[in-house]
Amino acid sequence: MAIAKKLVASLLISLLVLQMVEADDQMVKSSLAKKSSPKKIECGSACDARCQLSSRPRLCKRACGTCCARCSCVPPGTAGNYDACPCYASLTTHGGRRKCP
Repeated sequence: MAIAKKLVASLLISLLVLQMVEADDQMVKSSLAKKSSPKKIECGSACDARCQLSSRPRLCKRACGTCCARCSCVPPGTAGNYDACPCYASLTTHGGRRKCP
C-alpha cells in the first residue's frame, strides 16, 4: 500500500512539472513572436525627414526607402545617428561604401 501511495505521488508530481514546462514554453514562444515581428514604420515620411537637407533628395529618398524597407527603421535626424538603427548602418554597396544615407 505504501508503494502505491508513493507511485501516485510521484505520478502527480511528474504531471505538475510537465504542466509547468509546457506553460513556460508557451510564454517563451509568445515573447519571441513579439520580438521577431518588426514594427512597420512609414518609410516615406521617415525618408522625407532624413533627406530634407540632401543635395540630391531624389537619390537620397530612393536609397533611404530601400534601406527602410529592409530594416524597418530609419535613424533620426538628417545625418548620422546610425547607432539607433544598426541594420540601416550595416548595408553597403558593392564597393563597400555605406548604402543608406
